[in-house]
Amino acid sequence: MKRNKLVIPVVKWVGGKRQLLPELLKYIPDKFTEYYEPFVGGGALFFALQPKSAVVNDSNSELINAYKVIKDHVDGLIIDLKKHLNDSKYFYKIRELDRNHLAYNQLSPVEKASRLLYLNKTCFNGLFRVNQAGEFNSPFGSYKNPNIVNEIHLKAVSKYFNSANIIFTIGDFESALKGVKKDSFVYLDPPYDPISTSSNFTGYTAGGFNIQKQLRLKEVCDKLNTDGVKFLLSNSATDFIKNLYKDYRIEIVKAKRSVNSNASLRGEIDEVLIRNYD
Repeated sequence: MKRNKLVIPVVKWVGGKRQLLPELLKYIPDKFTEYYEPFVGGGALFFALQPKSAVVNDSNSELINAYKVIKDHVDGLIIDLKKHLNDSKYFYKIRELDRNHLAYNQLSPVEKASRLLYLNKTCFNGLFRVNQAGEFNSPFGSYKNPNIVNEIHLKAVSKYFNSANIIFTIGDFESALKGVKKDSFVYLDPPYDPISTSSNFTGYTAGGFNIQKQLRLKEVCDKLNTDGVKFLLSNSATDFIKNLYKDYRIEIVKAKRSVNSNASLRGEIDEVLIRNYD
């Protein structure tokens, strides 16, 4: 399948891999039949590769709903996006919808997707963040002219989704890998192990990603390796992660972070790319 340059991420996501793409692309296997990404987020690598067959998962149900709506109802989504205003009073009205579960649940899938994309384009620093109750809590961004409705982009992404065999799932990363075959390729981009207590940012979905989940992820990687499935994993270059994956190939790379909630942690930091193949 020829890659379309208009098929790029539709949301700016915490931990997004746009800046790291040149490094990631160095380590992609030459051939694979199916692509798996259990923590898709903004999907920078997924959109760069544009695989013909993929299983794309995230624990954030709003995000996966948005992808499904772009696939199946892109025209309705574009129409709904055009109603939104770049205004702080309107922004907080839309943001507060998830505080009233009855009102939020009455929104259609298209309206929920439209809300997510609108908030993502107009909130401060594009930082999709929820509190422990799962409520969106990033403030208004005060941008002069945010690109709320990128019609050409959305239609290109929708066309790709419909021309390929893409399965979107919501849930746990381990469940997303059930049935993965030997000739598949798995890219794992979990919430990172914190480099400090102040950088422990897992607020893009309620519940966070603790050390027990990091350990379970390692067990999943070990199983993939035993089964002969190639995987590439991104994480922070902490001693814990480097020791945990010491039996695999580890590359240290510099990554730019511009959407950290802590301004002092923006800029270049060390990350690791871990893989089980040459």
